[in-house]
Amino acid sequence: MSELLLRLFVPKGSPDDPKVRTRCGLLSGITGIIMNILLVAGKLTVGIIAGSVAIIADAVNNFSDAASSVITLAGFKLAGQRPDKEHPFGHGRIEYVAGLIVSVLIIFMGFELARSSIEKIISPEATIFSYAAMGVLIAAILVKLWLFYFNRKIAKRINSASIAATSMDSLTDVIATAVVLAALIGGQYTDFPIDGVAGVIVAIFIFRSGWGAVKSTQAPLLGRPMSKELADAIDKLALEHENILGIHDLIYHDYGPGRAIVSFHAEVPADRNLMETHELIDHIEREIRDKFGIEAVIHMDPIVVDGDTEEMRDLVESVAKGIHPDATVHDLRIANWNDIRNVYFDIIVPYGLDISDEEIEKRVKEEIAKKCGMNAVIHVEHPFIES
Repeated sequence: MSELLLRLFVPKGSPDDPKVRTRCGLLSGITGIIMNILLVAGKLTVGIIAGSVAIIADAVNNFSDAASSVITLAGFKLAGQRPDKEHPFGHGRIEYVAGLIVSVLIIFMGFELARSSIEKIISPEATIFSYAAMGVLIAAILVKLWLFYFNRKIAKRINSASIAATSMDSLTDVIATAVVLAALIGGQYTDFPIDGVAGVIVAIFIFRSGWGAVKSTQAPLLGRPMSKELADAIDKLALEHENILGIHDLIYHDYGPGRAIVSFHAEVPADRNLMETHELIDHIEREIRDKFGIEAVIHMDPIVVDGDTEEMRDLVESVAKGIHPDATVHDLRIANWNDIRNVYFDIIVPYGLDISDEEIEKRVKEEIAKKCGMNAVIHVEHPFIES
């Protein structure tokens, strides 16, 4: 059924195509609203009849899911708008905001469910077993399982964090409703406030799901590193050209799915014709746009390639490796300044080292001065790519 719905309502195309993403978001949102409203109606009815706080809380949880679907729907609709003068990079990040709102709603409902369930434990009330209630809960489990697989399929198709969060919420609902079903059956054989305990267990599942979703959706809003796969692919594309000696400072600027910009520095021979090199850089920018659908901004770094520079590069790299095996060096050049012979370079070191950037700079300067008597002018950086 999932494939049938996708074929009927989603056009073929790239997962980064705004039309494809908008249709997928609309399909996920509308389906979620319809299914969750039906579940709310069924669970509220049997929950009130049975006098079960766990079933009523589960119904309220489904109501929050319906509200989340409305937010997801609105998010994809707004994210599909064309860029305008107020938002020249488009509205794609609204999708991330929608995912974050969904996550916060999940956490809020978890707290509310916990509060209601604790009250039921403190002041227990008998629940009334009925096959109608059991049937509704079993049907809810089946519906939520289908919604989990359906939304996961859509999320993978367009790489959507917000729909992935909705998918995981459906899976959590399966576990939560299963606990409520077990409590409904078990409550007929004990005076223990199993209904309230079941509600607390459900609340914990919901809270954990919401917190995990928050962590996954806030990353693109705060700024995340470029994936290693994409970085390696861009590096390979650039280095296929004869006069590109290396690239560095590769940064990924995320303005929403299908709306990304990359920037990096390309090292080129300093003795090459400037106009020819500029044309080469423009050509690589076009290649990246055509192959990856990403706008590229490339800065040219002219590099002197001679024996003295290469010898100095080997020395500096050995010093950098002494700081950390994964440290790298770029933008190295030798020049005189105020009658002082300097070596200029940037050093990239991993995050999380026990020494500060200032200490790294001091140690490298001392090592360079000791080994070759030159003054080192250093800029310490950290990687912009996933490790």
